[in-house]
Amino acid sequence: MIRVLNHYLHRQTILRMLFDICCVVLAMLVAFAALSGGTQSLMPVAGPQLVTLAAGMFVINTASGFYHPNDPMTPAQAWARAAVALLLALPLSFGVLSMLPGDVENRGALTLAAMAGVAAVIIRRVYVTQTASGRPARARVLVFGAGQAAQLVGTTLRQADPHVEIVGYYPGANERDIAVPAEEVLATGQSLRETAERLRVDEIVVALTERRAGSMPMRELLDCKIFGIKVYDLATHFEKTLGQIRLGYANAGWLIFGDGFNQGLARTAVKRVFDIACSLLLLVLAAPVMLLAALAIRIDSRGPVLYRQQRVGANGSTFSIAKFRSMRADAEKDGTPRWAAAQDDRVTRVGQVLRQLRIDELPQLINVLRGDMSLVGPRPERPFFVDQLTQQIPYFAVRHSVKPGVTGWAQVRYAYGATVEDSVQKLQYDLYYVKNHSLFLDIVILFETVAVVLTGKGAR
Repeated sequence: MIRVLNHYLHRQTILRMLFDICCVVLAMLVAFAALSGGTQSLMPVAGPQLVTLAAGMFVINTASGFYHPNDPMTPAQAWARAAVALLLALPLSFGVLSMLPGDVENRGALTLAAMAGVAAVIIRRVYVTQTASGRPARARVLVFGAGQAAQLVGTTLRQADPHVEIVGYYPGANERDIAVPAEEVLATGQSLRETAERLRVDEIVVALTERRAGSMPMRELLDCKIFGIKVYDLATHFEKTLGQIRLGYANAGWLIFGDGFNQGLARTAVKRVFDIACSLLLLVLAAPVMLLAALAIRIDSRGPVLYRQQRVGANGSTFSIAKFRSMRADAEKDGTPRWAAAQDDRVTRVGQVLRQLRIDELPQLINVLRGDMSLVGPRPERPFFVDQLTQQIPYFAVRHSVKPGVTGWAQVRYAYGATVEDSVQKLQYDLYYVKNHSLFLDIVILFETVAVVLTGKGAR
């Protein structure tokens, strides 16, 4: 994992992105050099077009899920996503290359070369997604501990990162209850440092169940770090691997004395400018869709096109949110707030489509322009649920230290939540966002939101 502006990315993800961008640019360079006889340089002539095409391919492949190392796809799913990506990428290539200056020779051949390069990149990406699982592991991880916490670390690592090999579990001196498979427990005849060196370990995750009475060999762990082995505690492991602040393993001291939670004026100003620019652009682009949605709601069921609710915003303040109505007008006729459930009979026929494609959220862009919300942030909850969840879940109020968002890290990482348990899971992602938020992370979330909308993941 590589940390980029406080956000962890898989090394393989970065390499895949750079490789694909280079392939598209290289195809254009080779075609231009061949057609011009190598006497001209492409960058002065078509630099903006190259950058636009490379950025567009990055967005399309990201939205298609081709850069997610822990998102396994069947061959049918991979080819279906590739078909959608081609339907988007080929017209993009044609449109971008049509903007070449009029004095450029062989524009048609250059356009065909660009489209061929784009198609090759997408087809290769399908091949990579189907063969990556058979490649050797890149990072060797030793888990220091053999109890329940160590078992959880092993499970999450195997599920979240296919490029990791767990070399074994080194039990602590005072651990008695072994929860991991016996054949994966390492012998303790050698010290932790000697064992790590012998097994050529890249990382150690400290997952001891019992830390008292000398269970934590600080000197040996320091020697491992000096030797060049990365050493992580449990809270940092979950933050790095899952993009979560795991409530059961993050204490107040770790949150207070660790890095993150930067809410400076510069970050706030940049985020606000970004919100205004993007929400204005999205409102213009989405205006036809919003008009059609309003007409469909009016035809399908009685009641207003929009509905408003009170939601909790930054610092616990409340504001009125606007959404397209996707339920019957009498959805809460008894006056008791209720979460939407799977197969909720209150949702109208048009409402099901609006929710599936997240079109019902578009009027919230007005809230973004007004400053009540941000484009990216924790989901705004109703005061009734906030009061309930604040009493039941530790650190729940921390999510209100930033503005709520139309989309967010929890929304793209976890399905719609309708229980207190779901709220706990989503809070762990929200805390990660509040701790590590940056413009870079906001852009990553927006890309992943496109993938969520295209696949209908987590809609309810």
